[in-house]
Amino acid sequence: MVLTVHEKTFSQEVLDASIPVLVNFWAPWCGICRIVNPFLIRFQAELDQPVKLVGINADENFRLATTYRLTSLPTLLLFSNGKILYRLDELRSREDLQWVSEQLQELLQSVEVDYVRTA
Repeated sequence: MVLTVHEKTFSQEVLDASIPVLVNFWAPWCGICRIVNPFLIRFQAELDQPVKLVGINADENFRLATTYRLTSLPTLLLFSNGKILYRLDELRSREDLQWVSEQLQELLQSVEVDYVRTA
């Protein structure tokens, strides 16, 4: 499930989250954004570890778009403990999504180990 986040809820839902958060910056006019959202939902369902999936409409949240220096949409950011672990700005095709999936799984496995160590 994708949680819609706005500027007012960003800190609580993303930066202060107790699990990794995958942020999808998108816009209604972005064609590839329509492909990314269902992919991310499927990706989240297939993971063995918890990850929060949030969507942010970049057109409606200009401060966040500026803060994270968005240059293209969609932009994916993986946060853990309030810090960006991974950033993808140039998503152009379904093949890119497969590569992203593999990269994110590797990163999330290492993050899970860090969470277990600190527990």
